Order: sequence, then C-alpha cells, then structure tokens
Amino acid sequence: MGTTMLHHISFGVRDLGRSGAFYDAVLAPLGYVRVFEHDTALGYGKAGGGDKLSLKWVPEVALPGDGFHLAFAAETPDQVRAFHAAALQHGGRCNGAPGPRPHYGCHYFAAFVVDPDG
Repeated sequence: MGTTMLHHISFGVRDLGRSGAFYDAVLAPLGYVRVFEHDTALGYGKAGGGDKLSLKWVPEVALPGDGFHLAFAAETPDQVRAFHAAALQHGGRCNGAPGPRPHYGCHYFAAFVVDPDG
C-alpha cells in the first residue's frame, strides 16, 4: 500500500471571504472545489473527497517568508492559463505569465501568481 508524504496543508489568511473567492476561482480550472466551510476555515480538494488545502482565518496573519512556494498540479497548459487568468481577475498578482519553463523540465508549463494576502 502506497503512502503520500502530505495529507494536507493549511495556512492563514486575513480575509476568509476574499481568499475563499480567490481560491474558488483559481482551483476550479484544476478540478478542485470547496469541500468544507466553517466560520473560520475553508477546505479544498476533489469533489466528494477530503481537503488537501485548508485556509484558516487569522486576523493578524504573518506572511510566509522568502522561499515559500505552493505549487498546484495541472494536466494541460489550458488549465494553467485558466488558473492564471482567474487569479488576476480575483485579486492575485502575476509573478510569471503562463508558458514553458524548460529550465525546470522539458514538459514543464507553469504560471506564477501571488494571492491577495501576498
């Protein structure tokens, strides 16, 4: 039986409503949906499954330091483009337009964004 290293990841956000709208929009093209919602937390994963990403409301959240990077898997370049477009439409900032990244691998196609909390 195989195991995975991570069950899920959680991080704090200043405004759960704003962050929820952002992650609803950017994760939809990748096939992820909101799988739970509480007054102080949201969870995302595959429909009918558990959360893989949780957002926790922390009013005075400290931002992750240099080097923090959260990467989502996409199956197609069109999904990457849709993710990037949704991010920009919902308060994210571009940190690298969609395109090939051959220095990461011959089939690596990515986009980089900064979420509304930075």
